[in-house]
Amino acid sequence: MSSADSPYPPAERLDLVERLHGHDVADPYRWLEDPADPRTVAWSAAQDQLTAAWLTALPGRDALATRLRGLLDAGSVSAPLWRAGRAFLVRRSPGQEHAVVLVREPGPDGTTVERVLLDPVALDPDGLTTLDAWVPDLEGRRLAYQVSRGGDENSVLHVMDVASGELVEKPIDRCRYADVAWLPGGEEIVFVRKVADDDVPAGEENLHRRIWRHRIGTDTSTDVLLDGPGLYEGHSYYGVRVSRDGRWLVVTANVGTARRDSVWIASLDGRGTGELVPLLTQDDDVQAVPWVERDGLLYVLTTDGAPRWRLCVTEPERPQREHWRELVPEDPESVLEAVRRLEPAPDDPGGEPLLVLARARHAVAELALHALDGTPRGTVPLPGTGSVSGLTVADRDTPAEHGRLWIGWTDLVTPYQVQRYDRATGRTVLAEAAPGEVDVPDVHTEQVEFASADGTTVRMFVIRPADAPAGPVPTLVTGYGGFGITREPAYTPTALTWVAAGGVYALVSLRGGGEEGEAWHLAGNRANKQNVFDDLHSACERLVADGVTSPDRLAITGGSNGGLLVGAALTQRPDLYRAVVCSAPLLDMVRYEEFSLGRTWNDEYGTAADPTELGWLLSYSPYHHVHTGTTYPAVLFTVFESDTRVDPLHARKMCAALQHATAGDPDTRPVLIRRETDVGHAGRSISRTVALAVDQLAFLAAHTGLELT
Repeated sequence: MSSADSPYPPAERLDLVERLHGHDVADPYRWLEDPADPRTVAWSAAQDQLTAAWLTALPGRDALATRLRGLLDAGSVSAPLWRAGRAFLVRRSPGQEHAVVLVREPGPDGTTVERVLLDPVALDPDGLTTLDAWVPDLEGRRLAYQVSRGGDENSVLHVMDVASGELVEKPIDRCRYADVAWLPGGEEIVFVRKVADDDVPAGEENLHRRIWRHRIGTDTSTDVLLDGPGLYEGHSYYGVRVSRDGRWLVVTANVGTARRDSVWIASLDGRGTGELVPLLTQDDDVQAVPWVERDGLLYVLTTDGAPRWRLCVTEPERPQREHWRELVPEDPESVLEAVRRLEPAPDDPGGEPLLVLARARHAVAELALHALDGTPRGTVPLPGTGSVSGLTVADRDTPAEHGRLWIGWTDLVTPYQVQRYDRATGRTVLAEAAPGEVDVPDVHTEQVEFASADGTTVRMFVIRPADAPAGPVPTLVTGYGGFGITREPAYTPTALTWVAAGGVYALVSLRGGGEEGEAWHLAGNRANKQNVFDDLHSACERLVADGVTSPDRLAITGGSNGGLLVGAALTQRPDLYRAVVCSAPLLDMVRYEEFSLGRTWNDEYGTAADPTELGWLLSYSPYHHVHTGTTYPAVLFTVFESDTRVDPLHARKMCAALQHATAGDPDTRPVLIRRETDVGHAGRSISRTVALAVDQLAFLAAHTGLELT
C-alpha cells in the first residue's frame, strides 16, 4: 500500500541508523520521542481524530459500560489498621470516583462511630487528585498522607489531626515514593524525600533521595539528615521503619528496581551510638524485609539461601547476617510473603503469641500459624482459591481486639472484602463485605497447568462462562512477567465483563514474576526474557489445542511491562493473535533507559551500554522487530500523557512503525493509538476507568467476534 493510499496520518521515516557495539540499529521515528516537535503534535492530533472515529463507532459500547460499571459498583474495603482503639481503613462505595480513608472509634455512648477522614474528591472535585499513601501515628491521633494530581505521582505530604480534620503541617513536596514512619508520641516522623531538582544532575531528578527526621509543625530546613556507611551511594529508593517502642530505626534501600536489599539499623533512644549500622549491602545479593517486633527481636524475612523466602531472627544489638537464626525454613512449594504477630485474646491469659505466615502456593494464598520458636501450630481457614490483599492485627494499645486477625480477601469472583479469624474458635468469618451489591456472572474458574517451550510447567487461571459453548470462543489472555511481581487471582471487573459477554479470560503466571519465588523471577529477566514471551505463546497454544479458542478469536492485553510482553508477542507470533491492547508499554528497548524512570529498570532488562546486554535487548525489542509486509493483528495502544514512569514515546514510535509496515487490511486490522491527558501510569477515577476499559474491550470484541448485547 502506498503512503497516498494509507488511511493513517503521515509519519516521516528517517534514514537514521546507528552502529552500536557492532549492531546496525535503525530508528526511523526518533522524532516522535519529542512531544513538543511540531511533527509530533500534528501526528498525535491526527491520530486522536482517527482513533476517536474508530472507537466511537464500535458496537456494544453501552452494554459494556453498563456491565462494567455494575461490576465496579461492588466497591471495595480494606482490612483495618489499628491504632490505640481506633481502626483506620479504606473503602470505595458505589458511585464514588475514588476510595476514601475512614476511621472507626468509640462514640460518646460506647457505640462505634465511623467517619470520613480523607476523600480525594473533596480535595479536588475534578477527580484528578489521587491518594498515593497514608499512615496514622502510633497513637491514632495524626494521619500522614500523600496526594498527587493529574497522574504525575509527584506526591505532596500532609499531616492531619484525626479528631478535628485540620492540617497540622505545611505541605511537604518532593515526596514521590516516600516512605514515612512515626516515632512514638506523634510529634516526629522519619521520612524519605527527593533531593531538589536543582541539586542533582539533569536527567537524574527521580534518582536521588535522602532520609530525614522531622518534627511536625517545624520548617523542613531544620530537619535532621540521617546518614550511615554507604547509605546514599547509588541507592534510588528507601524504606524506613521505627519499632513500636521508638528504640530502633530500620532502613532498607535499593538501586533502582534491583531485587537486592541494603539494610541498616540504628538505636534512637540513646543506648547506642545512634549511627546506622549496615546489615546487608548490594554485594550480598539477597532480599530482606527486616523489622523489630514487640518482643524486641529483629525479624528478617529473606531470600538468603532461600529463593522462596524464609524467616530468621536475631537481637537488634547483633543484627549482622552471621547472627541470624532460622525460625521457619523455606517451603519448596510455596512463597513466603508476609508475617504478623498474633497476640492471645484477653480472656486467654495463658495463651502464647503466634506468628501468622502468609504464603502463596502457585499464586494461591495460604495462612499458617507458628509458635515463636517456629514450631507449626496449624493453619488459618480461607474462603477459597484467592489472594490476601491485606493482613492486620490489633496493636498493643487495643488489647480488646487481641486474638483476632483481619484478612483482606478477594478471588476471581469476589470483590475485595474483609475476613476475620478468631483464635478462640479457629474459624474465619466474613467481617465486612464489599459495600455494593453486584451481579457476578455465572462462571467456571480453574487453574490450568501446561508446558512452555522449554518444558517448564507454567500455570494460568482461566475464567469461562458456566454455559460456554464447546466450540472456539473469543478469548482474552493477559499476564505481566517481570520484576518479581506476582499476579494473584483477584476480582477484576474487566475480566468478568468479558466473560459475561460470552468470552473466556486467562491470567498466566509467567516467568519473570514472583509466583514461584525469586528463581522464577530470574528465569524470566535479563538474558532469560524470551522465556516470558514463550510462556505466553505456549499458554495461548494450549487454549487453541484444547479447543477453547482459535487464532482468529484470540486476543492479548498487557500494560507497562505487560505492554512490553504483548508488544513482543505480536511481533514474534503475529499469526497467533487476532487483536492486541498494548497499554503504557515499553517497546524501544535500546533507548528505554534514556527516558522517565528507565534507567532504574536496567537490572531487570539489561543496559544497551553493555555489548552483551544490548544483544539481549535487540533479540526481542518490539520496535526493532517490525517488518514491512507482515500481516499484524489489530492493535490498540493506550497511553497517558502524564505518565512519569513509561514515556508515551514508546507507543508513538511503535504505532507509526506498525502503521507503515503492516500488510493487514486497515479496515479489519487497524493499528490505533488512544491517548489521555491529566492521567498517569496508575491511579485514576472510576469514570475514567470505565471509559478506558470500554474502548479496550469493545476494540478486542470487534476483532475476535465477541458479540456484545
